[in-house]
Amino acid sequence: MPNRLQHEKSPYLLQHAHNPVDWFPWGEEAFEKARREDKPIFLSIGYSTCHWCHVMERESFELPATAALINQYFVPVKVDREERPDIDRIYMNYIQAATGGGGWPMSVWLTPDLHPFVGGTYFPPENLYGRPGFPAILQRIADGWRDDRARIVESSAQVMADLRKQSAITSDGPDQIPTSVLDSAFQLFRRTYDAKLGGFGGPPKFPRPSVHNFLLRYWKRTHNDEALDMVAETLIAMEKGGMNDQLGGGFHRYSVDEYWFVPHFEKMLYDQAQLVISYLEAFQITGNETFSFAARSTIDYVLREMTSPEGAFWSAEDADSVVDPGNPHHKSEGWFYIWNQQEVISLLGEEHARWFAFRYGLQPDGNVVNDPHHEFTGHNILFQAHGPEETAHHFDKPVDEVIAALSAAQLKLFEARAKRVRPHLDDKILTAWNGLMISAIAKGAAILDEPAYSAAASRAADFILARMRAPDGTLLRRYRDGDAAIGGMLDDYAFFVQGLIDLYESTFHFPYLEQAIALTDDQRRRFEDATGGGFYASAHEDAASLNRIKDDYDGAEPSGNSVALLNLLRLHRITGRDDLLASARNLIRAFSTRVAASPFGMPQMLVACEFDLAPQREIIVAGDPYPAMLRQLRAKFDPNRILLKAAPELAQYHPAIAELMRGPAAVCLCENFACQLPATSKDDLARLLE
Repeated sequence: MPNRLQHEKSPYLLQHAHNPVDWFPWGEEAFEKARREDKPIFLSIGYSTCHWCHVMERESFELPATAALINQYFVPVKVDREERPDIDRIYMNYIQAATGGGGWPMSVWLTPDLHPFVGGTYFPPENLYGRPGFPAILQRIADGWRDDRARIVESSAQVMADLRKQSAITSDGPDQIPTSVLDSAFQLFRRTYDAKLGGFGGPPKFPRPSVHNFLLRYWKRTHNDEALDMVAETLIAMEKGGMNDQLGGGFHRYSVDEYWFVPHFEKMLYDQAQLVISYLEAFQITGNETFSFAARSTIDYVLREMTSPEGAFWSAEDADSVVDPGNPHHKSEGWFYIWNQQEVISLLGEEHARWFAFRYGLQPDGNVVNDPHHEFTGHNILFQAHGPEETAHHFDKPVDEVIAALSAAQLKLFEARAKRVRPHLDDKILTAWNGLMISAIAKGAAILDEPAYSAAASRAADFILARMRAPDGTLLRRYRDGDAAIGGMLDDYAFFVQGLIDLYESTFHFPYLEQAIALTDDQRRRFEDATGGGFYASAHEDAASLNRIKDDYDGAEPSGNSVALLNLLRLHRITGRDDLLASARNLIRAFSTRVAASPFGMPQMLVACEFDLAPQREIIVAGDPYPAMLRQLRAKFDPNRILLKAAPELAQYHPAIAELMRGPAAVCLCENFACQLPATSKDDLARLLE
């Protein structure tokens, strides 16, 4: 029989709707039951494409005996961390403080007043190697609640008080970050850089595009080529490796090894969005077509596989996929993506299969040496072992013939793969992640001169604006199956506003800029700490009553405060509004001490600081200059400028615009409040930009 989760929209919660565990969604019904029956809450947090969440479900939550223990002693509650990141952050802070680590599934036991007292991540189903299994842990916690409840309640209250104290951020620092902090951050990334294989730190290697964003802007200001080289070499290594889907485009979540070879096969929308921007900016700087190809193939993957019929973007594809179509419950990680050599021979024939194997590193017995779970036995993960020219030389064949054959081979394997059972798709639409993807595709449209991308970004933005708003106009976080719900959080506002600003710069469609300004004003009303500076992560009362957190860590996703800071600075430059600048200065005051102490954790905030320190430059396009001039303008890596189209709606902010609108089609550069003569030709514009 289905449990209460059957009425939810979250794909993750629906995955657990037929467990024998008597799950509740997060909410007052569960809390009231815990208080009434004086039972602790067992809180399980995960997401629908989480590999170890699936494992724990199979091993524990689907077992009647384990479910009976949970139901007898606890009130079980499920949370989708992607729907409620504010709840997830509160308890993840506890897990990290208590255990020194974190991850998903997250398992936390709470008092009826929602204070945590025991927690961890994945628990195995049986006692192994001297460590208790999940049933033993359940029994031990139940016994402790029965025998030592008063001490548990008291200590859990103290734990929450300590967490609130640790997360408190006050406005006690300077309102501008000195360049010495940026220099320190560069040195920290330099020390952790893997000069041999690219990336920062050892395995597992996670992409962290906010680091790329900072280093490229640091290079722009200082001309330190080492900053550029670290990014370029990392991006090339990722593009060649198994973490990049060599047939279908798009990047997997992370690399298990240091070589970017064996991935965790999950694909997340936020990774695609941020990496597209990294590759686009590297292309602007270097002109290397490898970077533009990676950006295009990733955007094309998202438009093909992760775009809803309404034009917005879905959230993720699972790491696990069906091995045998006749047995849909038998899944293995990465099965959709891997190949044995005989499959390739049967599709390509002996000769072209040899060429393909040399190019993409296939081995007769499989190419994954380190395979502790035996998931890839006899199979191959595709990676660029050799270039097309190397392949042609190796087989003593004409380069054009080999390139054509390899292209045809890729298409054949892609079409054959399409007949397999695709990994599970998390088809919820999140405002925050759509904002990131809108930024990426809008930038792709401008930099790659691709009108189809501009149309795709506009469709997604129009969907959010039309369908993901409450009656009072505030943003909502999640849309799925016709239902928009959950009040928007800081990430939703900040990431979507960034997307709207980038989309305006790509299309010059003023309503996108107008909405960005209005949503920023709403964000300030809902989340800003007017006294202490910065923005709270959420305005939801259930989270606020536990711990109002101001996020500042730029990890797999940038923090809402980091993105909000750059938005405020950009919008101040566009509008001249002093209240926006005051919010930005207060935010910097709130976080400047933390930035100085730990710049490694806040690279996206350093991006905003680089913008703040840069000369104030506005480029204003008047009329309709030659398309070649616009391409020339957008091809240049110029991250600290503001790009505007002269229009009556903007004349209120920039007096120079009214004059430009009366003149010929041109591009005008205004720097430190002084405008130079307009450029009316490519040569004039080249001189202006230099």
